[in-house]
Amino acid sequence: MNPTVGGTGPLPSGPTAPEPLHQEPAHHERVGAPSVAELVREGAARLATAGIATPRVDAELLLAHAARTDRAQVVRAAILGAALPTDGGQVALEVVGDYRELLARRADRVPLQHLTGLAPFRHLELEVGPGVFVPRPETEQVAQVAIDEALAAVASRGAALVVDLCTGSGAIALAVATEVPGAVVHAVELDRGAHAWAERNVAAVHAATGAVVHLVRGDARTALTGSDGSCDVVVSNPPYVPPGAVPHDPEVALHDPQVALYGLGADGLEVPRGVTARAGELLRVGGLYVMEHAEVQAESAREMVAATGLFDDIRTHADLTGRPRMVVARRAQVSVGTRRS
Repeated sequence: MNPTVGGTGPLPSGPTAPEPLHQEPAHHERVGAPSVAELVREGAARLATAGIATPRVDAELLLAHAARTDRAQVVRAAILGAALPTDGGQVALEVVGDYRELLARRADRVPLQHLTGLAPFRHLELEVGPGVFVPRPETEQVAQVAIDEALAAVASRGAALVVDLCTGSGAIALAVATEVPGAVVHAVELDRGAHAWAERNVAAVHAATGAVVHLVRGDARTALTGSDGSCDVVVSNPPYVPPGAVPHDPEVALHDPQVALYGLGADGLEVPRGVTARAGELLRVGGLYVMEHAEVQAESAREMVAATGLFDDIRTHADLTGRPRMVVARRAQVSVGTRRS
């Protein structure tokens, strides 16, 4: 996991169809409802002072959440100089109060995703909150490598068996299940809290799209024994942060669960070693293993995979920022020593 305890749970999520923010005449704005533009400027200034890297975007998203609408409506209303929806000023004032409470918590470095209750991942919006690792944009490229391989397997053999070890919120597994028709996807998570969030996401995505993920609560190092030697893809975003490398961002250090961050061992790769060994058992010959790691772990991750004697064609792939982000390897026909590239 690439490296956020606090606050109450997220405010209730809004309706499926976003409620538009209405443009009101100037005299209506004087009832007491600030304009959207004023609220966004206020929020952006407050968050910038608190050291938030994307203050305006966060302010727009928090206002959208408080108003039960979407960010596009907030941006549009800000450009038009519109007021919030009002009912004699009361609804708008309630929204403003909720918004300012959200701003205060965000300024205290509670993760944005914990406040809205949602985290975007590829084309999905996943439910997240305290107790589960918030999926990161760089992991989307890890998912892409797994998706490409699964698509190739479906094209050549008509089906693909994909396993996501240490699934957390279920992000990678759900991306594969929704983007690769014909894939059978299993996901494994040991932590009780994270597994509960994954259950919610698996159920929600199934209800919305029909995609199926077979979720198992268990140890990624021993799970799915009945699938040995049959998987086309094993993908994992395991905990991999070394014990001394405390994340700088308070959102990560104070709010992401430690079990999802720290990979144990002096190099942070003790858990990944177990995951890698299990991947070698699950994969068919020629199957693909994809594992996320920290950008400083590229060489040690390749060496870790090579040390199993189960893989060849061991490579490092970059994320979209060009940073080394994952180790990718093929299941060998026989033990291959310590070949690496």
